[in-house]
Amino acid sequence: MSHEFIHPIETRYRTEIARYFTEENKLEKWLQVEAALAIAHAKVGTIPLQAAEEIKKKANLQHVKLERVKEIDKEIHHDLMAMVKALAEQCEGDAEKYVHLGATSYDIEDTALALILRDALLHVKSRIIELIKIFINLMKKTINLVCIGRTHGQHAIPTTYGMRFGVWAYELHGHVERIDEALPRISHGKMSGAVGTMASFGDVGEKIQEIVMKELNLKPVLIANQIIQRDRHAEVLFLTTLIGQTLAKIARQNRILQRNEIAEMFEPFKRKQVGSSTMPHKRNPHKSERICSLARILKSNMIVALDNMILEDERDLTNSASERVIFAENFVFLDFMLEELSKNMKNIELNQKNIKKNLNLTKGACMAERLMMELVKRGIGRQKGHELLRKAAIQARQEGKHMKEILHENEEIKKRFTIEELDELFDPHQYIGTAVSQVENLISFLSQKYIM
Repeated sequence: MSHEFIHPIETRYRTEIARYFTEENKLEKWLQVEAALAIAHAKVGTIPLQAAEEIKKKANLQHVKLERVKEIDKEIHHDLMAMVKALAEQCEGDAEKYVHLGATSYDIEDTALALILRDALLHVKSRIIELIKIFINLMKKTINLVCIGRTHGQHAIPTTYGMRFGVWAYELHGHVERIDEALPRISHGKMSGAVGTMASFGDVGEKIQEIVMKELNLKPVLIANQIIQRDRHAEVLFLTTLIGQTLAKIARQNRILQRNEIAEMFEPFKRKQVGSSTMPHKRNPHKSERICSLARILKSNMIVALDNMILEDERDLTNSASERVIFAENFVFLDFMLEELSKNMKNIELNQKNIKKNLNLTKGACMAERLMMELVKRGIGRQKGHELLRKAAIQARQEGKHMKEILHENEEIKKRFTIEELDELFDPHQYIGTAVSQVENLISFLSQKYIM
């Protein structure tokens, strides 16, 4: 019977990061740990060097086939022991007697998992850096592109698209830093036998663990029971969730800005792309929407990772089945989200006409703060100025007039400002503070880290 996939992680959302979570790669990493264990035994003199070299020679996918491991697993119902048997039967001479000597299953599995998660985090890091580079280019192009800023969904004061892209890029940079901080913590393995006492290794347990980890470029935990405690793994899952929430935030803003009533920024739409099966005119932001959708799965898996920290006594198996799901899901979905958002932002479309229209949509009301600050300089207290402009904004809105027209008729204003001065004060391009210099500084900072 042919195998038919039922999970879209294998079809619709699969990316290159999936290779780290395949059965083949997991088996390969298990075998790498077994080889390192054999070498460690030989170095401390507990098994013959020739046997260790034979185990290392055969501990790879060329000799140990996944199909054979699965065949054995069907008989014994223990996938790690199936690997041990499959490796042992490939070893010549008496080497098979020393395969997996002194180890418990999770000495192999947890150490191999550290290798897999380290590779996956490094992959995600490279993806984020590529997205940051895209935002650097966007910042350069839009550093002076003034637009309306919004708070609470309402027009606030002017900002720039350079600022908007800069905020997103800087948040992504924070995730790169978090990955760098998490990598050393997840890059730990163990080789301590059942319940962690190292009893099966005699008086050379700590030395064996040290050698194994050095062979694999990992650090040994100082103490563990039968497994490595799951706080490290929960941190990695939380990190994927955190990154996913940032991507969802950016994608949601893209969706908002693509609304017909706003229509400032659009995700790319191919020439033959269809938006709706029944409404031919639709240009739905579906790529951004699915980023937001997948972020919900990442977030929900975080609950499982936290529950996996709570295991009974020195070990139980309640973390095992769920970990076969959550690591692969979170990393594959996250990689897809990063890939999708990178394509969207690289080809984003800005509608300059609508950006200008929306900037002036409130007919000058978005410049009230600037007027208030200037009123203070000209002798009107801050609170009085705030109230004066609040009432003027309401009147302008009710009468459908530009706020400048209302202020032209106000005696307090006429005493302090000429018409020309008011015209200048209502220019939104003259009220963006240090937006340009902030973006320039950020471009310089990020470029030094990720481009130069």
